[in-house]
Amino acid sequence: MSERPNPLPRLHRWRSNVLQAPLFFMATGFFGTLALLASLVAKTGRTQHRIARIWARVCVRLSASRLTIDGEENLHKHPVAVYAANHTSYMDTPVVFSALPFQFRILAKKELWSLPFIGWYLNRSGQIPIDAENPRATLSSLGAGVKALRAGMPLFVFPEGSRTPNGDLQVFLAGAAFLAIRAQVPLVPIALSGVYDLLPIHTRHFYPGDLVLSVGTPIETTGMTLRQADDLTIRLRGAIAEMLGRPLGASDATTADSLSHS
Repeated sequence: MSERPNPLPRLHRWRSNVLQAPLFFMATGFFGTLALLASLVAKTGRTQHRIARIWARVCVRLSASRLTIDGEENLHKHPVAVYAANHTSYMDTPVVFSALPFQFRILAKKELWSLPFIGWYLNRSGQIPIDAENPRATLSSLGAGVKALRAGMPLFVFPEGSRTPNGDLQVFLAGAAFLAIRAQVPLVPIALSGVYDLLPIHTRHFYPGDLVLSVGTPIETTGMTLRQADDLTIRLRGAIAEMLGRPLGASDATTADSLSHS
């Protein structure tokens, strides 16, 4: 898997500016409008989710990258679970929607709800906003997530809360573990590789390559209590780090340990 060069070759910048970015925004506008119209008659969110999956596959193709799913069998072991992945790029969402073969809801930063088309889709399809700056609002959102899980709807979460600035794993928040324990459903680690190099934060230029979504063994939470949420978060982060080829070292363990006492 090739690492993104700096500076990016002129050909890639030209192709992004002239072809990929305009087509990406056109696809987002088209499918966002389609999902909005569908939401007027389809109330379950299933139709909107199918449209989102088509949009996601189109976006991955427009990026000129190839997506591979490793450990796909782990996506079929439980009808309801919390899926949690590292957050590397704006392209994480298309990759996830392309790969997960079932309807789910995502917990995402509330700022996304203000974006044209994307925000409209999030609102009309029943996704769950998180306000990280307001603890009461966050608890309310987590409560809505637990309710969705208990109703049989899988959830997807980015435990880091924001995209990595350098490709490395950041500190994980305990929300994913909280949701899984409260609903007593498995927590499934997912590692995204190659997506950071495709489109890192603070850039608009694509660098095509091989994208890999690795699905780890589900972590059972039956019998766990919320007092174990921090330990479960550390275990989740360790599983994702291992799939990325970065087993937890001393510095990572210190970060994780500080999280467990926060």
